[in-house]
Amino acid sequence: MSNIYYQEKFEDRHNGPRSTQVDDMLRFLGLSSVDELIEQTVPAPIRTKPLNLPKALSEVAYLEKIAEIAAENKVFKSYIGQGYYDVVLPGVIQRNVFENPGWYTQYTPYQAEIAQGRLQALLNFQTVVSDLTGLEIANASLLDEATAAAEGMFMLYSTRKNKEADVFLVSPNIFPQTLAVLQTRALSFGITIRIADTTEDNLSNDVFAAFCQYPAADGSIADYKNFTEAAHAQHITVCVAADLMSLTLLTPPGEWGADVVVGNSQRFGVPMGFGGPHAAFFATKDTYKRNIPGRIIGVTSDSNGEYALRMALQTREQHIRRDKASSNICTAQALLAIMASFYAVYHGPEGLKNIAKRIHDLARLADKAIQSLGYTQTNATYFDTLRFQVGDQAGALKAEALNHELNFYYKDGVVGISIDETTTIEDIQTLVKVFAKIKGIGHHDIDVTMWVDQLGTSIPDEFIRTSTYLTHPIFNSYHSESEMLRYIKSLESKDLSLCHSMIPLGSCTMKLNATTEMVPVTWARLGGLHPFAPADQTTGYMQLINELNDWLSEITGFAKMSFQPNSGAQGEYTGLMVIRAYHESRGEEHRNVCLIPASAHGTNPASASMAGLKVVVVKCDDRGNIDVEDLRAKAVEHAENLNSLMVTYPSTHGVFEEPIIEICRIIHENGGQVYMDGANMNAQVGLTSPGFIGADVCHLNLHKTFCIPHGGGGPGMGPIGVASHLVPFLPNHSEVAVSGEQGISAVSAAPFGSASILVISHAYIAMMGPDGLTTATKTAILNANYIKARLEEHYPVLYAGANGHCAHEMILDCRTFKSIGVEVADIAKRLMDYGFHAPTVSFPVAGTLMIEPTESESKPELDRFCDALIAIRREIAAVESGEVDQKDNVLKNAPYTAAMVTDDSWDKPYSRQTAAYPLAYLKANKFWPSVGRVNDSQGDRTLICSCPSIEEYAEA
Repeated sequence: MSNIYYQEKFEDRHNGPRSTQVDDMLRFLGLSSVDELIEQTVPAPIRTKPLNLPKALSEVAYLEKIAEIAAENKVFKSYIGQGYYDVVLPGVIQRNVFENPGWYTQYTPYQAEIAQGRLQALLNFQTVVSDLTGLEIANASLLDEATAAAEGMFMLYSTRKNKEADVFLVSPNIFPQTLAVLQTRALSFGITIRIADTTEDNLSNDVFAAFCQYPAADGSIADYKNFTEAAHAQHITVCVAADLMSLTLLTPPGEWGADVVVGNSQRFGVPMGFGGPHAAFFATKDTYKRNIPGRIIGVTSDSNGEYALRMALQTREQHIRRDKASSNICTAQALLAIMASFYAVYHGPEGLKNIAKRIHDLARLADKAIQSLGYTQTNATYFDTLRFQVGDQAGALKAEALNHELNFYYKDGVVGISIDETTTIEDIQTLVKVFAKIKGIGHHDIDVTMWVDQLGTSIPDEFIRTSTYLTHPIFNSYHSESEMLRYIKSLESKDLSLCHSMIPLGSCTMKLNATTEMVPVTWARLGGLHPFAPADQTTGYMQLINELNDWLSEITGFAKMSFQPNSGAQGEYTGLMVIRAYHESRGEEHRNVCLIPASAHGTNPASASMAGLKVVVVKCDDRGNIDVEDLRAKAVEHAENLNSLMVTYPSTHGVFEEPIIEICRIIHENGGQVYMDGANMNAQVGLTSPGFIGADVCHLNLHKTFCIPHGGGGPGMGPIGVASHLVPFLPNHSEVAVSGEQGISAVSAAPFGSASILVISHAYIAMMGPDGLTTATKTAILNANYIKARLEEHYPVLYAGANGHCAHEMILDCRTFKSIGVEVADIAKRLMDYGFHAPTVSFPVAGTLMIEPTESESKPELDRFCDALIAIRREIAAVESGEVDQKDNVLKNAPYTAAMVTDDSWDKPYSRQTAAYPLAYLKANKFWPSVGRVNDSQGDRTLICSCPSIEEYAEA
């Protein structure tokens, strides 16, 4: 038979099990087909018709298609600035980090012993931020500059000395997208945003904190020292948004008294990407170390007394504190923070200063040359941004600039030009050519090089930085490409990623991030666009976004998507704010009660609290399902004020709850809206949908179900889909219209969030097609049930559906082992010795492991994981029987490093072989943890969040 029509299907590359493996798993489960499993698992009333999506493309065909789409974008030279700048990404970082699955497929570093490389890179990032801002403590990144500013506002509001003060004084000279997000976030907390100059006259008793930009949005540099001193004298704190590159030349805000400094590290080698993803930063005084939002990497020691790193203060994470969480940053921007940190390591302090000086010198050159044409430049003091008064010539200037493929910033007869790392003398000559033509001057008469030796600086002495920064050896050792390559690889080798083994994290869906999906992210036609570029230059992006909108709307059963939220938790918050706006439009702003099942993700109550809602918990029954009668009673009790229900489906316990349609109906009958958490969408796609079930809004974790990689704890995207009645209230943006007049104000800095990574999900859907997506969901459910069947003879499985099946994830109950001294954490650490990342630990039930294999893992990998857990169960049995000591055994001492098992001394009551090679496959392919078990309590007691000197570490 001819193979002339044969074509490989991408779904066969994405889905792990081969057909024979599927048959073997079905036999083990006692089933005749995958469809039989689905019929027994997914309730019949919620099953929908097949997806109406375009036919699947091959990988080759998709790359051709996306190249054509990207070609529709016009990548003009950008001088827009406003927080986004073109960059030079060093090739050694692009190839070995940005494009490397050894870095982008890692999970958030909760399991520190197999994440030391990533933790060191993030510690480096914190050190860069702390040093450049002049503050004692920094976190490991936030989502973007605007949301970092909002986090700063909330932290200073929560810790204010004058509890009666409710005004956040905001300079009018900040980026408009930051102001919009501040206004959105202030709504729920009763904070008043007062836009006024940051002068002493405006420091009234009702002000709790002030916010300014340094340099300001127009590029000017002001002296805030006296203002800050006056504010502090009145117990008013000061938050500053700063340009990280400028701080290599300017006096850092920490030195003139700022309490919080936020900003974006994008210009440290991260492409603009039409708005993201980029790693924001947040630095503050040591006073606030217990209040700082997001994640902090800290120094501790391991079981051998050696230097080790960990995520400090983890108990603040929202899955533990729930509605008491101090922030709701479920996704930092780890991969981008890592890239920025390597950029700083590669260039070092002198290299960074030279780049900054060059930017400033070119800005000076442009200033002198263009002023020589008769234009007035309004910034006396600046770093990289100029403002020229052009009056009614703005239209003509814009037209001429576009003829030369240049984008400027235009506002009220003033043209802004921001110089960046990519600008050259030739570019300045082109700028002069454009400005000269408007004046009728021949550009050939002007040679910009005549000013090169007379530039000087626009920065007065009192603003010039005199303090040192980045003095640690890490930033002064790796400046050749060979050295940098080896440093990157030395850290990569310490981290377990999807390159090594499955990462079976329940709720986190660590599936394949296919190479073809990732390739376009690095293309200049997608990475090189400014988020505020003119619309006629972004038609390729808009086609991509509109297609993805249509496809995700079909998959979710909703009317429209908003791509602005750039994390899952931010998607939750956005959805609730959209519901709030809907109720207000109906004159029902009093609706403020949010019902949340006890089984919900911890982000749910945290998001509800951030949206200003009162959380009422709904009971779950003994099988982990929502207690429908308790829900009904509470919905009726709070009917007058019912705002919403937040529900996860399938449940956080990994079960398709049968009465979900009734649950939605109860909420609607009592005036509320249904918010569905999309974290478990990987069990819905192609089988059912939130819209069909009855939800009104749902966020999607594109970094889970739709293949955007986790990136070591970010990037992420959390777009929301809504029913038609909520469409008018989707978030808008200050610079780019993306919604109607009733749309809520922005929730993130960029109009489409982290737009450049949307191509990954676009590629996944396009190459899988409707049938492939449905098969993926079925395979995920099959894999989970196979693991459940293999392990339930050895571990109790907590919950199951009506027919004894789980959805796409399941929970092992390890609580009974506590009576013999074995904690669930011991099992997690011991799994590292078998080459696996632990499943989700103690969530959603303390003392349990929640396992999600995804569809991307083959049967041999599932078996290898099951074999490891079964072997660990035998090790636990040895403790149960008294064969080994409860305190000194192979579990309690795990994990084991190569140094430990090759040391001259070995005093353990079991062999080195037992410790390091408990199963035969490990002898051929062993991943070694780079440190022993880390000391969590020491790390929290002695928080060191920047690279310590040897002396500092020894003292700590």
